[in-house]
Amino acid sequence: MIGGSANLFDICVVEYKVKMKIAYLINKYPKVSHSFIRREIAALEKIGLSVARFSIRSCESELVDPKDQLEFQKTQIVLGIGLLGLLLNLFSLAIFKPFSIYRSIRLALKIGWKSDAGVLRHLVYLAEACVLWRWLQQEQVTHLHAHFGTNPTTVAMLCNAIGGVSYSFTVHGPEEFDRAENIGLTEKINRAKFVVAICSFGRSQLYRWCDYQQWHKIHLVRCGVDEEYFNQPEIFLADIPTEIPNLVCVGRLCEQKGQILLLQAVKRLAEEGFDLVLTLVGDGELRSQIEALICDYGLEKQVKITGWASGTQVQKYITNARALILPSFAEGLPVVLMEAFALHRPVISTYVAGIPELVQSDVNGWLVPAGSVEELTSAIRRVLRMQPDELNRMGSAGTVSVTEQHNVLQEANKLAKLFHSHLDDWEVKETQEKLEVGFTN
Repeated sequence: MIGGSANLFDICVVEYKVKMKIAYLINKYPKVSHSFIRREIAALEKIGLSVARFSIRSCESELVDPKDQLEFQKTQIVLGIGLLGLLLNLFSLAIFKPFSIYRSIRLALKIGWKSDAGVLRHLVYLAEACVLWRWLQQEQVTHLHAHFGTNPTTVAMLCNAIGGVSYSFTVHGPEEFDRAENIGLTEKINRAKFVVAICSFGRSQLYRWCDYQQWHKIHLVRCGVDEEYFNQPEIFLADIPTEIPNLVCVGRLCEQKGQILLLQAVKRLAEEGFDLVLTLVGDGELRSQIEALICDYGLEKQVKITGWASGTQVQKYITNARALILPSFAEGLPVVLMEAFALHRPVISTYVAGIPELVQSDVNGWLVPAGSVEELTSAIRRVLRMQPDELNRMGSAGTVSVTEQHNVLQEANKLAKLFHSHLDDWEVKETQEKLEVGFTN
C-alpha cells in the first residue's frame, strides 16, 4: 500500500487536482473593486483546481484593467440569458424535478418574507438558481463557492435546494453583519458546507449569527496579494522627484469610505500652510458631491479624482505617495491596505472591524477613531512632517506584516483544503479506492 511518511490526505490532494471542479458565483464579476477574487481564483488554478466563473450580472462596461477584461471572457453571466431564458429554465425544472422546485420555492418564500427585497425578488433568485443549476450540471461542477453573503449566496443556497451541488461562501462585511436577519444569514450558514471569514473580526460576527454547534463550519481565510505586488522593486520616497508631498486614497467614492472627512482634514492642513496633493483613486455614487466640496473648500490644486484605474495605475499612485489613507466608517478588511504594504508604503486608517489585525499604530501606520476629523488631521500632519527614511521604515514593517498574513497562494491552499475536506463521503471513498487500486497494481 502506501509507504514512508506519506499519508492518504497528501495523496488525495494530488488526486483532487484532476477530480475536483469548483464554481465561483459573484453578483458582479469581474468587478473593478474585486481584483482580490480574481487573484484567489488564479491561485487556486495555480495549485491545480479547475474553477468555473459565474456572475449574476454583467459589469463589462465598467472594466478598465486588461486582466479584468480577459477574466470577463471566462465568465458566464446568469442574467445574460434574458427573462425568457429564466422562465424557461424555471418551468422546465418544475416539470422534471417538481419536488425539488417545490422545496426550493418554500425556501425562497421563507427567506423572502423576512427580507426587504421581498418575496418576488426571491422567486427571481430561484429562477437564477435554475439557470445556474443547469450550467453546473453541464460543467460537472463538484462544489459551488459564493463571494459575499448577500444575493450570490441566496442563489447558491437555492441551487443547493434544487439538488446535487453543495455550497460554501465567503463573508466580507460589513453589509452581511448589518443586514444579517434581512438576508437570512443564519439559514445560509446552517445549509452551507462551510463558511469563510476574511478576518478574525468577521469570524466573531458570524459566530453571533449561528448556533455554537455550527461554529466548526466557520474558517479564517484571508484575502491575499500576489507576486504582481510582492515582486515590485522597493522605491524609496527620497527617490521620487516631487517637491509637494503626495497622499493617496483608493476606494469607491461613498459615505462609508470617509472621503468627505478626508477633504475636511486636507482643508485644515491647507489653512495651516501645508503643501500636499491628495489623489482620490476610484469612482462611485458620491463623486458629484465630493467634486462640489472640493470647489467649496478651494482645494482644486490639492485634490484630484482619477476615476477607476487599472491595477498597474493603482500601484503607481500608491508608490508615488508618502502614505495611503483610508478613513472608513465600515469595512471588513480592505485589500488596498495589503497592496500599500506590499508596495512598502505606510497607511492611515481607522479602528474598524479587521483593520487593527493588520495595521499597527506607529509600527506600520496609524489608526485613528472612525469619524474623527481631528485625529485624522493629526495623523496626516505627522506623515507630512516625517522624514522619508522614517516612512520607508514603517512601510517595510507593513511589507513584513502582509507577507506573513496575506500571501494569496498560502491562503488559496487553505481554501483548497477546505474544498477537498468537505467533499461528500462517497467522493472521498471513491478517490481512496482509486488510489488503493493504483498502489496495489
